[in-house]
Amino acid sequence: MAVSEPGLERCAILMMSLGEDAAAEVFRYLSAREVQQIGSAMANLKNITRADVDNVLEEFRQEADQFLAVTLGSDEYVRAVLTKALGTDRAAGLLEDIFEAGDSNSGIDALNWLDPQQVAELISDEHPQIIATILVHLERDRASGVLALLNERLRNDVLLRIATFGGVQPAALHELTEVLNGMLSGQGAKRSKMGGVRTAAEILNFMTSAEEEAVVQNLRELDPDLAQRIVDDMFVFENMLNLEDAAIQLILKEVDTISLTIALKGTEAALREKFFKNMSRRAADMLRDDLEAQGPVRMSKVEEEQKRIVQVARRLAEGGAFSLSGLGGDEYV
Repeated sequence: MAVSEPGLERCAILMMSLGEDAAAEVFRYLSAREVQQIGSAMANLKNITRADVDNVLEEFRQEADQFLAVTLGSDEYVRAVLTKALGTDRAAGLLEDIFEAGDSNSGIDALNWLDPQQVAELISDEHPQIIATILVHLERDRASGVLALLNERLRNDVLLRIATFGGVQPAALHELTEVLNGMLSGQGAKRSKMGGVRTAAEILNFMTSAEEEAVVQNLRELDPDLAQRIVDDMFVFENMLNLEDAAIQLILKEVDTISLTIALKGTEAALREKFFKNMSRRAADMLRDDLEAQGPVRMSKVEEEQKRIVQVARRLAEGGAFSLSGLGGDEYV
């Protein structure tokens, strides 16, 4: 989202005017970069008058008298909104960016704007530790796309390093900065608190089943305990069967019928029934009819829709709607 400074300030004023719940709901639909931009603008608001607020509300065709006075300059407000919208873990990384890094953006962040193929071409010849450091900073789906483009040996090495990532040491930070200087604008990167088993699991969740299984199998040979911890932290479509009915109902509100019909193609009867029983009788009957009438579907398309729904579940869970803890992942034998 390319927004001018005045535009970002108007967005920040509006978000501060909405209240925590409404602002959190808006943040759910923004990318990490957009959240960081607007969050930074919110944190930096100074000397904003009621007239400024009224002008913004009028611009967005809202009635000014339905909003309370805005409490400005509140770091706690920004923290509360982002935590409610994104969950504690994801919000923590963004809050660090907002309050510690200010308006500066690292060269790694810029890679999120490139196609995975371009990123892979830029970094594939670098040391695996550098590649791992870069990938833990990327959006999970972008990192997964890049990882899938690496050769199998390098992919396995990098994933292992991601799973055991403990931050960027000074020497590695210097080397990474040199690499980025040559690739992008020369911006440095701060020490990262990202990485680890959870990051590795999230990246694997975006890969195809065949790629995912190959990486996990390799990890089992190198470090069985670590591999199991990653698998335990993964959440795949089949795990929907173990969710509470209330969680399924929340997911169904955000998933369209076409996507669900494709995702359920070829799944076990028990998993289908899990969804059917959490829908109205009429909706369930229509879905059954659609599944019966559905012709052959490419497995890649089925996996794509399943992963899309899994991400909806993860987003809702990170927002506190329900928990995915303890559900585990697929078995590998």
